[in-house]
Amino acid sequence: MTAPAAFPGGTELFRLGAEVAHLNHGSFGAVPVPVAQVHRRIAEEAAADPDRFFLGVPDRLADARGRIAARLGTDPEGAALVTNATEAAGLALDALRLTPDDEVLVTDHGYGTVVAAAARRARVVTVPLDPALPDEEAVRKAVLAGLTPRTRVALLDHISSPTARFIATPALLADLAERGVTTVVDGAHAPGMLADPLAGAPDFWFGNLHKWGYAPPGSALLTVAPAHRDRVPAPVPSWEDGRGFPRSVEYRATADYTGLLAAPEGLDLIASLGPDRVRAHNSALAAYGAELLAGLPGLTPLPADERLAMRSLRLPPGLARTPDEAASLREEIAARLGFRVLIWPWPGGGGIRVCGQIYNTPTEYERLVTALRPLLDGR
Repeated sequence: MTAPAAFPGGTELFRLGAEVAHLNHGSFGAVPVPVAQVHRRIAEEAAADPDRFFLGVPDRLADARGRIAARLGTDPEGAALVTNATEAAGLALDALRLTPDDEVLVTDHGYGTVVAAAARRARVVTVPLDPALPDEEAVRKAVLAGLTPRTRVALLDHISSPTARFIATPALLADLAERGVTTVVDGAHAPGMLADPLAGAPDFWFGNLHKWGYAPPGSALLTVAPAHRDRVPAPVPSWEDGRGFPRSVEYRATADYTGLLAAPEGLDLIASLGPDRVRAHNSALAAYGAELLAGLPGLTPLPADERLAMRSLRLPPGLARTPDEAASLREEIAARLGFRVLIWPWPGGGGIRVCGQIYNTPTEYERLVTALRPLLDGR
C-alpha cells in the first residue's frame, strides 16, 4: 500500500506534544488551535462578567445546539447538549423508567461505563460477538439471536470502540424496532467521522463531539425521538426546568459551559477543511498503519470499514488478556517507545487499535512498527 500524503497544514492545526506520536485520536480527541482560541475567549468573557455570562447561557446553548444539529443533520428541538456519552446513556435509560426485571441487551464490545450505566438500572444481557465476525450481517444476526421475550432495550455501539466496527446499523435498528425493542445507540465516535452519523433513526442516540468533532473536552449531543422527549429527566433542578427538554437537560445552574459553547467551532472547522477530504485522509492513514502492523508476527487484522478512521488488530495470544494487562502494555508502549495507541483486553489475548487524524503522518506508523517488533519479540 502506498503511503498517503500528509494533510496540508494538518499538523500545524494542533499543539500536541512532540514527546510521543499520538496515534489514538479516538480515545480523547484533540482540540485544534482555532477551536481552543474560541474556547479561551469564551472563558475570558465568563471571567470578566459572570452575571451577564450565566444569565445568557441558556439562549447561547440553544444557539450552539442549533449549529451542531445542522452539521449533524438532526432536529435541534430533539437534541440536548451534554458532557459525554456516559452521561447521555444515563439520561436515556432514566427516561425509559426501567425496572430491575427489564432486560437491556448489550454486546461484549460495549464501552464499559455505558454498559455500567445500564447495569445500575436493569438486568443486563450481554451478547458475545466474535471480533472476527466477517461483516455487518453476521453482527446483525448475532445481536438478534440474543433477544429474549423480556428484552425491552438494546443499548448498542454505533461503532465499537476497541474493535472499530459497525454494530448499530440501520438494518439492525429496523429489525429491533419491528420487534418492539427500544434502541439506544452509543455513537461516541460518529460525529465528525461519519457523513451520516444518525442513520437508522434510533429512539435515543448520543455522540461525543470532543473526539472526531474537534470540540473541547466535555462536549456531546443526545438526540431523542419525539415519543420520549417529555420523559428525559433534568440532571439537576434548574431555572430552566419549566422549559422542558432540551433546555432543562442542558442547563445545570453554575457549571462550566465554555466547552459546549465552543463545540460548534469544531464541526465548522471540519466543514471548512472539506469533510469528505478529512474523512478519506484519516481512513487511508489508519488503513496504512494497520497494513504495516499486520506485517508483524502474530498480529491479525480484524474486519475493517473504509468509512472509519480506526483499525484494530488482534495481538499474539497471551497478551492483554485482562484490563490490567492491556493498560500495562499500553503504558509501556507510551513510555518506552513513545507512541499512544489503544491496547484493548480480550480473553485469551487482546488487540491494538490505531487511528488516523490530519495531524498524523505515515512515518509515525512506520516508526511504530519498527519499535514494536522487538518489544513483541520479547514477550
